[in-house]
Amino acid sequence: MNGTVWDIFILLVKVVGVFAALMLTVLFTIWLERRVVAFMQTRVGPNRVGPFGVLQSLADGIKLFFKEDVRPSKADRILYGIAPVIMMIPAFLAFTVIPFGFAFGGQRAQLTDLNVGLLFVLAMGSLQVYGIVLAGWASGSNYPLLGGIRSSAQMISYEIAQGLSLVGVFMTAGTLSAAGIVAAQQGDPLLGFIPRWYVIFQFPLFLVFLLAGIAETNRAPFDLPEAESELVGGYHTEYSGVKFALFFLAEYLNIITVSAVATTAFLGGPDGPAPGFLPWLWPILWFIVKVFFFIFLFIWLRATLPRLRFDRLMDFGWKVLIPVALAWVAVTAVVLVVDINLPRPVLLGAIGVLLALLLLSFLLPSDRERNADRTAPGGSTP
Repeated sequence: MNGTVWDIFILLVKVVGVFAALMLTVLFTIWLERRVVAFMQTRVGPNRVGPFGVLQSLADGIKLFFKEDVRPSKADRILYGIAPVIMMIPAFLAFTVIPFGFAFGGQRAQLTDLNVGLLFVLAMGSLQVYGIVLAGWASGSNYPLLGGIRSSAQMISYEIAQGLSLVGVFMTAGTLSAAGIVAAQQGDPLLGFIPRWYVIFQFPLFLVFLLAGIAETNRAPFDLPEAESELVGGYHTEYSGVKFALFFLAEYLNIITVSAVATTAFLGGPDGPAPGFLPWLWPILWFIVKVFFFIFLFIWLRATLPRLRFDRLMDFGWKVLIPVALAWVAVTAVVLVVDINLPRPVLLGAIGVLLALLLLSFLLPSDRERNADRTAPGGSTP
């Protein structure tokens, strides 16, 4: 009995610890994004609240919680309030299967190790579509409804590419468990210095996952559901106060989750060199560094790239990402099944480079697209 009580206590401590860590990471990520984008645009950024303005996100959150909650007169009374919760809860649950280290003291550095771990993450991402669609419909306004419809089409389209991008990882690792995938990437380095991370052997799927993850989180340049120049604020136009804060929180939690899944599936998770002292701490630090590398990439893309047109966004998902992912899954299957003299990692890496170059070539505009974008001074197309 005492052992069961102790296990429950340790589990509660881990749950509260992960929840607190995620909240602090969201606050820090918002501050980091504002500072990095300000630096790239030769501005100052937040610098008043706390050292280097690091407490600005906390001040903004407190302000949102005390703002008046305005409800549109035509809004659905029940669904209007449920939609932000449907967005936020799956964002937290998705992180429960991610291993953020190998051990934490005498405990496993993971809340739970499901045998279908990464499929659970994809399922939680799928549930968030309902929150966005309900928010757009329940607001009783045209602009949120258009944003919700856009988002449902975009997220469903890119979920297919995102799911296919992980199939090659599942096939190579032989498991769907997040901890199992991390364990499969450990071992002696190739040629003495190249790690066995799947970012090398599954590089095309890594690019597909990254691009699909950016679209899944509705981040620039794929932030069409909340395009302020067209839809005011998109699906959350009619939300304010705490409800708007929940949408904002869910968006940044999704960024952290996508970064954590990319770290787990392609960069070996918490794997990395570690000194002899504090052996449990170094894997956690490596995991944090890798996650923030992807978070910085999200921020960099937002500050650099303009927003895509919606038809091009959908074309890119259906005509480029999904075919490339399907082709690489077939290549992975052939390499794993057929007996070839070359080592499998070398063969996958060589084919991966060629397919990655092919994927990048799709991003270059063709002559037909250049001519279509050219307009005459009067506004007409020549």
